[in-house]
Amino acid sequence: MQTQTYYAVTAPRLTFQPLADSSTDVEVAVLGGGFAGLAAARGLQERGITSVAVLEAQTIGHGASGRNGGFVFGGYSRDAADLVSDLGLAAAREFYAHSREAIALIRSRIEAHAIDCDRQEGGALLLNWFRHSARAERQLRDQARWLRENFGVTWDEIEPAQVRQWLDTQRYGGALLERDAFHFHPLKYALGLARVIEHAGGRVHEHSAVMSIERLAAGGFVLRTSHDASIRAAQVVVAGGAYLKAMLPALTGARLPIATYVIATEPLPPNLRPIRTPAALYDNRFAFDYYRALADHRLLWGGRISIQERDPARIAQMLQADLLKVYPQLAAVRVSHAWGGLMSYARHKMPQIGQLAPGLWFAQAFGGHGVAPTTVAGEWLADAISGRADLPAALRRYGLTPVFGQAGLLAAQATYSWAELRDALKERLPG
Repeated sequence: MQTQTYYAVTAPRLTFQPLADSSTDVEVAVLGGGFAGLAAARGLQERGITSVAVLEAQTIGHGASGRNGGFVFGGYSRDAADLVSDLGLAAAREFYAHSREAIALIRSRIEAHAIDCDRQEGGALLLNWFRHSARAERQLRDQARWLRENFGVTWDEIEPAQVRQWLDTQRYGGALLERDAFHFHPLKYALGLARVIEHAGGRVHEHSAVMSIERLAAGGFVLRTSHDASIRAAQVVVAGGAYLKAMLPALTGARLPIATYVIATEPLPPNLRPIRTPAALYDNRFAFDYYRALADHRLLWGGRISIQERDPARIAQMLQADLLKVYPQLAAVRVSHAWGGLMSYARHKMPQIGQLAPGLWFAQAFGGHGVAPTTVAGEWLADAISGRADLPAALRRYGLTPVFGQAGLLAAQATYSWAELRDALKERLPG
């Protein structure tokens, strides 16, 4: 079994040189080569600020951006109804609309720059795990109606019989289909976007861990890297996510580094391909599975979160057991790749985007639903830095809420475990 991610094994071998000198000045330096940092850098270029540099401690897409499920769909980790409670209908509707606009922007960047990232159109299918529960079926229909009436978003209601036509399993009831969604190879997209930034005159540096950010008396900042190089910038964007080091405690103290897990199977033979829909798939439990068929006939399967990183063999064992609850006919299929890693998560389950000080911007805590929201963050930051528009005032509702270190991690694990238990009880209860 491969210890590398499926994405790393199948992505092109693109490399970006480390920052090697200390004579560089840029208008904006971006710390972090994941989706948020890359989206901010590209957004700035599209607004005429071409003097940008991206500094990545490892390799482009090293964190959650390069190893996630590859779902590109609307919304945030926080439920849409909770957004309305937090912000009021008008602001919540605007926030949700930005996430849908990000889907279109990602799609247009892929097409405009011919980024080869295995894009698969076909939507995202939200499946009812609780197939014997009439209440769960009603809740799905109510969710579709609520989104249509409040956000102007149409999700198709899919009957259980149609689900069984698309999927060789009796596990699910009905479903909702978000047609505007798609899925892709996230690492290929990140690498492609980094190459676009470079071709447009920006600088992209891998293996360039930023060790300090120092404000200069004359204005601007100097960023010093692990190789004794430095770069001066008028403004800085910090988008290090779960892998950000402790040099900025206001950021590291406000996000939880949570582990996620994914596997990919060996290519499935023609008689053992249980998915006959191009859609990405996930279910309606709190602790849900998410999965999709890959272009080479493998099945990519993700699920579970934890405060504990695990080795690939244990990840393969856990997720294969989850897969077989849905598709027991795949018992003899081998897991070829298994991986895990950290994502950043805020207590309020929304991205944290703002300024720590004049000219020192940040974006983090995309919490497992980040492909479109990272692009939203990049657009908001690019607008603010270029002077086109201030950051949305409603972002202040989702600030740098402390997570209280290890105590916060233990509380997050307890919350997740309780949700798993609640889902299990719901499955056993009639109605």
